[in-house]
Amino acid sequence: MGAVTSPEQGRLAGPLSMSVANLCHRLQSQVSARTAAGFAEVLRRLGAPLQVAVAGRIKSGKSTLVNALIGRRVAPTDIGECTRLVTRFQYGTVDRVEIVFTDGRKQVLPFAADGMIPAELGVDIDKVSHIEAYLTNAVLQGMTVIDTPGLGSLDAASVSRTEQLLGAAKHSEDEEGSDELDDTSRNAVAGAEAVLYVVTQGVRADDQQALAAFTAATASREAGPVNAIAVLNKADTIAPESVEGADGDVWKAATILSEKQASTLKPRVADVLPVIGLIAESAESGGFTSADADALRQLADLDDDVLQTMLISADIFTTWECDVPSGTRLRLLEKLDLFGISHAVEAIRKEPEITAGALRRSLLDASGLEAVRQRLSIVFAARADGIKAAAALASVTALAHASGDPGERQRVHDAIEVLLAKPEAHQLRLLEALTLVASGAVDMPEDLSEEVLRVGSNADIGAQLGKPGAPRPELAAHALERAGWWRSFASFGATPAQSRVAHVVHRAYFLMWQQVREA
Repeated sequence: MGAVTSPEQGRLAGPLSMSVANLCHRLQSQVSARTAAGFAEVLRRLGAPLQVAVAGRIKSGKSTLVNALIGRRVAPTDIGECTRLVTRFQYGTVDRVEIVFTDGRKQVLPFAADGMIPAELGVDIDKVSHIEAYLTNAVLQGMTVIDTPGLGSLDAASVSRTEQLLGAAKHSEDEEGSDELDDTSRNAVAGAEAVLYVVTQGVRADDQQALAAFTAATASREAGPVNAIAVLNKADTIAPESVEGADGDVWKAATILSEKQASTLKPRVADVLPVIGLIAESAESGGFTSADADALRQLADLDDDVLQTMLISADIFTTWECDVPSGTRLRLLEKLDLFGISHAVEAIRKEPEITAGALRRSLLDASGLEAVRQRLSIVFAARADGIKAAAALASVTALAHASGDPGERQRVHDAIEVLLAKPEAHQLRLLEALTLVASGAVDMPEDLSEEVLRVGSNADIGAQLGKPGAPRPELAAHALERAGWWRSFASFGATPAQSRVAHVVHRAYFLMWQQVREA
């Protein structure tokens, strides 16, 4: 037990992670030295914060959103060497940047004068594996954020580096006999555990394939509604007249479009939420200053006809003759874009005495970042224990498979089966069933697939039962009724694969009934 709770492992996410950690600890003496080294890495990852990869196409605003989530402008957003590399942002007691080379060497790098990671690293990036950025930032105590190169880049090396760090690449097995953790094993446990996928207006057909390329639960498991959400970034650039039912409102248009994109990207993601990353970054990372607030007050004093003309386009806004210097307007445009400027001016006109701090908060509210954070908390943080435990078990399975020893593989398999038979491990069975249905590996009628997704994708019992806010007696009755239905379906009419899923869903409903009844 000592190894499970040792300080170097950090804090485990919950009882499921503890059970998997105990399993790894017990098995280490029963497997080869190389597999044992892989288990040690699994133990280290179990004690680390949830690993969330921010993925998306080039120019989708990923790095801007990363800065907003962290609350600090540290990830370079302009195209440069750094944006071709994977960067892991994690908590540290001292701010520092490390370049990690493919041969394992590390080189400390100073931050640039503006507090960001330098766009140019001064090293041969073909020899760089990734960048580790350690920040004294409270957000990163609960979540490690992985900024990835944009998909769709012609730079094959960038794609390869991303795949390797996130575990998507298939590697040939190294020669046997080494006590060191080989590349195959290392990549089996290096995958991100959750994915935040960034899209812009046009979801392309191959966004589905791009999402599949980002392993969520290591061992090349694909992202799914358990551990992946998407955001529609740059929501302010949507033309409301192009979206039916938007009534000329940009945010309403973005919300409608997000719902359409959610139906396109499901079941790979739990949800699609609109966000304006640029405004969120400026408002949250200290980019918006009192000088900016003063400049916006000057704009608010202009005649409305003049201001509306200026806000037609970026070119008109920066070149129009007015009392606010062109350079100041350009700075506002870079921080807020036309939508943010228009929103701020409207807020000032409604409340002339509004402070710079209150104006910043108003902009933050308009960015949609808080809704994204809440969804991250619901989808990722609330089920971090299950996500991390499932990822760790997938890694343990991959490590045993990579060993090439049938006896070792069987020992690991048997130990996992014993763990999964325990009542507290049912959440892992449910996540597995959800993944099978969401990926299409088990074919289910559409209405039953939706029910499995609902039961498996929500943390709240009311939401799981499709009756949010309903009284306890109604929840209990519904849970018991559905438990009986799924048990019957498992026994009569289901295929063998469907039956396995049905038994898991039946058990989930039964446990919900017990929980509601005893509450």
